[in-house]
Amino acid sequence: MTRKLKALLQAQIALMLEYRAEVFLWALATALPLILMGVWTQAAEGGTFALSPQEMARYFLCVFVVRQLSVVWVIWEFEQDVVQGRLSFKLLRPIDPYWEHLMAHLAERITRFPFTVVLVALFLLIYPPARFVPGWGDLLLGIFTALAAFMLRFLMQYTFALLSFWIERAAAVEEGWFILYLFLSGLIAPLDVFPEAVRQIAFLTPFPYLVYFPASILAGIPVNLVQGFVVLGAWGVVFLALNRWLWRRGLKQFSGMGA
Repeated sequence: MTRKLKALLQAQIALMLEYRAEVFLWALATALPLILMGVWTQAAEGGTFALSPQEMARYFLCVFVVRQLSVVWVIWEFEQDVVQGRLSFKLLRPIDPYWEHLMAHLAERITRFPFTVVLVALFLLIYPPARFVPGWGDLLLGIFTALAAFMLRFLMQYTFALLSFWIERAAAVEEGWFILYLFLSGLIAPLDVFPEAVRQIAFLTPFPYLVYFPASILAGIPVNLVQGFVVLGAWGVVFLALNRWLWRRGLKQFSGMGA
């Protein structure tokens, strides 16, 4: 299994390198947190917020980094595999298609990494208030949490993708889900500025742990680590169980259609 995954990863890295210019454009396309940084930093200077202007700048810079590590698009690929019949050929391989999609995403992360470093360096050169050096503990824990967030995000979207066995536009489910993700993940505003009641509800959902949680750790902003990892793990278990159930049922549905 390890050799198969290594071969898949190497093949996907070679493929991504052929489209490195497109990967660079993908990295630029996730620059929204850097734009919002200016808005929230100015707001923090003129008002009373839980985070100082410097913390706002650090937070949104870390959100940008986390987004680079956690972008997922598997639902659109899987949907096309089912609709166009490509999944039939993939099922003939001695490996679950899940691993092929996961290796593609990891290969894209590896290819994107140099562009991310360059973009962060350029931004810090242009915007000195965002400069800071995270402690080794925060850095390692933040990267680990960001990767865990990516795995949960991938699992969530792959689970929605399995609805393609029954409906032709499974991506519409993800688009509706993305609205909640946009507002509750901390992508457009740190949860520290939300009303307390909203925050308490949000922290029971998976969304804050996809962006806010790892970004806050990287930025050195205090968070409840125990609650964060417990909720993150709990949602991972829920979506993993739902994913495997939908996969088994979906294969029966797919074969029943003559595939």
